[in-house]
Amino acid sequence: MNWSQILVQEADFNLSEQYELLREKAGDPGAIVTFSGLVRELYEPGDNGAERIKTLTLEHYPGMTEKSLADIAEQAAERWPLLATSIIHRVGELEPGAQIVFVGTASSHRQAAFDSAQFIMDYLKSNAPFWKKQCTDAGSDWVQSRESDSKAIKRWQ
Repeated sequence: MNWSQILVQEADFNLSEQYELLREKAGDPGAIVTFSGLVRELYEPGDNGAERIKTLTLEHYPGMTEKSLADIAEQAAERWPLLATSIIHRVGELEPGAQIVFVGTASSHRQAAFDSAQFIMDYLKSNAPFWKKQCTDAGSDWVQSRESDSKAIKRWQ
């Protein structure tokens, strides 16, 4: 049985603790792959040059967001022989450099762990219901989805 953890929270997370939890819950994994995303300091809105981000605020619909993340984890478990999966996504107001997302997968085989973690991250970026508002010296605006995110999931279809 594939153990799965889905958390949407304001609190930060500890990478070492999450790795150890995956290792424990997976039983006897041959590979564990983790990814931690950070809030970037610079955002490039086209030809205007880079703007420094002061804060990034993430909003979501409780219940709906967790279900969406669980569905993504389930899709990964159907494609690869996973022993454990963890997705943590932060919400609220975050500053540059803050951890924003954690994805971890454990499998008996390294390629399954690598591919499944990337699959989860690609689908999370494109399909998870989060709304991001960035605040810069120039003002604040909602972050639009990127074409590169949509292209990333096409390879999994």
